[in-house]
Amino acid sequence: MVASLVVFEDGLARKSEYRRFAIREGAEGGDVGSIAEVVRRRFARYQQEAAAPVDPDRPGIDPDTGKPRRFAYPPNLLVVDGGAPQVAVAADVLAELGVTDVAVIGLAKRLEEVWVPGEPDPVILPRTSEALYLLQRVRDEAHRFAITYHRQKRGQRMTTSELDQVPGLGQTRKAALLKHFGSVRKLREATVDEISGVPGVGRRTAEAVHATLASAGKEREST
Repeated sequence: MVASLVVFEDGLARKSEYRRFAIREGAEGGDVGSIAEVVRRRFARYQQEAAAPVDPDRPGIDPDTGKPRRFAYPPNLLVVDGGAPQVAVAADVLAELGVTDVAVIGLAKRLEEVWVPGEPDPVILPRTSEALYLLQRVRDEAHRFAITYHRQKRGQRMTTSELDQVPGLGQTRKAALLKHFGSVRKLREATVDEISGVPGVGRRTAEAVHATLASAGKEREST
C-alpha cells in the first residue's frame, strides 16, 4: 500500500515538494489508517525542519546544505482524499502534534463534496466553481503520483520475486543480467546462449535463469 502528498502553491504544482510513502503501520487500518500515518510522518518531519537553525540573512536556505529548505513553512490548507472519517483522523493527528495553523478539509469523490472537521454536513461547491476545479486538480495529481509509485514498486517486486527463484543467482549476477538486458521481459526472451554471454554468468546458471523465467511466464499467463 502506498500514498502520496502533493503540493500546490499559488494554484501551481510544486513537484519538488511532492512526497510518496510506503505505508507501514496504517496498512491494516485501510485508507483512514493510511491518512493518519502520512499526516503524522509528514508533519512530524515539518516540525523537525522548522526547529532547525535558520540563517537570518538567508531564511529560505538550509545552513547545512546550502540548498533551499523544503517544507520550511506550513501549508494554508491540507486536503485529504475522502469524507468525514478521513478528515476527522487528519485533524486529530494535527491536534496531537500541536499543529494549529493548518486548515483541513476532505474532498469526497462520489459527489465531490467538501468535508470540514466537526461539521455534520458537507459543503457543496458549484460544479463550475474555480475553487472546486483546483481541489479536483490537487486530488487527481495526488492519485497520479501515487499510481506511478505503486506501479514502480509492483514492477520492482515482480522483478525481484522472479529472479529470486533462480537457484544460486546472487545479487551481483542478478544486477549484471538486468543491466545487460535492460528488463526482465527482455531477459525472459533471451536464449541460454545469450544469457551465458553475460560476463560472470556460466552455462549452468544461464539454463537455470532461462528455465525459471519461462516457468514464471507460463504461470502469469495462466492466471
